[in-house]
Amino acid sequence: MIKHTTLGNTPFERSRQLKVLLGSKRITFAGNSNLKIYGSLRCSSGKRMKVQNRVFFESEAEAVELGYRPCGHCMRNAYQFWKTATDKKR
Repeated sequence: MIKHTTLGNTPFERSRQLKVLLGSKRITFAGNSNLKIYGSLRCSSGKRMKVQNRVFFESEAEAVELGYRPCGHCMRNAYQFWKTATDKKR
């Protein structure tokens, strides 16, 4: 997991470093560290979150391993599967 704030001290530095990570395919998912939700890098909900809460993952497995759940907007099928599994545990 990579915190967005660790990519640089200014928005420009963070955006340049993020471009490098995207180009090398080191990150494929983003998440919200407060809500413990992960989703696609193109999710409109994810683009609105505060930089302080944004984290990046190399894979979906990494996000799940760290206790994050799928986004209900951009990952509807994965979210429904997660929701069903969670409801069965109760």
